Amino acid sequence: MTINLTRRALLAGTTALLLATTMAWTPALAENVTLRLSSPASATDQRAVALTEVFGPQIKDFATFEPHWNAELFKQGTELEAIARGNLDMAITSAQELATLIPEFSIFTAGYLHRDAEHQKKVFAADFMEPLKQKVEETLGVKLLSVMYLGRRQLNLRTDNEVKTPADLAGLKLRMPGTDAWQFLGKALGASPVPVAFTEVYTALQTGAIDGQDNPLPTDKDAKFYEVTKQIVLTSHLVDLNYLAMSKKVFDSLTPDQQAALQKASDDAAESGRQKQLALEAELEQFFKDQGLKVYTPDLEAFRTTVQKAYLESEFSKSWPEGMVDKINAL
Repeated sequence: MTINLTRRALLAGTTALLLATTMAWTPALAENVTLRLSSPASATDQRAVALTEVFGPQIKDFATFEPHWNAELFKQGTELEAIARGNLDMAITSAQELATLIPEFSIFTAGYLHRDAEHQKKVFAADFMEPLKQKVEETLGVKLLSVMYLGRRQLNLRTDNEVKTPADLAGLKLRMPGTDAWQFLGKALGASPVPVAFTEVYTALQTGAIDGQDNPLPTDKDAKFYEVTKQIVLTSHLVDLNYLAMSKKVFDSLTPDQQAALQKASDDAAESGRQKQLALEAELEQFFKDQGLKVYTPDLEAFRTTVQKAYLESEFSKSWPEGMVDKINAL
């Protein structure tokens, strides 16, 4: 049964649970631990491939990696709740999902913030990220292991009207995940965002329930969205990321050597997925053209100016840690 919790109830419940168990629970040698992961990604997604082929084998001496793809175990967006309740061990979560619980993470949902995959990795490893990581652990009982490069998000539309500026998206029903952060990004781009679960996007495009969706090119190919769309607009509005997340309690139950091995496996898997995703992005523009789609770059300066202005004038920016934008830009 899926339990829907409000942000306040989740934080209160999780905090009480952590306080109640901290004193009584002590780490012990973990042997043959089963780590269940739930994700809406497909088994052929580069993140899934990297975790299955790199992460799992590297921890096999002390843990069994048990992934569940296509949201077959938990619905997209409920994974953090499941970890907090102790019903799940690992997840691939987003900054948008974290921002619903810890508002400071909305800074990583802002369009045109990260420059590229390497910049994204440097930000995650920076000292100024430590307080945010610590807050996730203390508030949710979740440890963020590594940052995973999802790719540059582009607009993928079933309409054939050319898009040059945000004004050309007025009235267009653009699928975005259901969190406030995702919906705001859709509005900032100039569209009318519609919340649709990832597993339902293909059918929604096919039937015209939505006019478009945004995802990195490898995701568009993997999910076969090119079969039901006509064009891809290369806005690159978000250098998208996911975090490989794990129950802090489960992580703390491992020995120091096991923790080190698991951390290395996480970083190696993230790097493997990152490099494969970058390689795919480089070759997929031609693939989509060969499928009959129009693929072109709009007025990026118009999009960048409009989107950044929307964020700086929004309530989201008020929760951002002071000076963090400057620190991110300085890397």
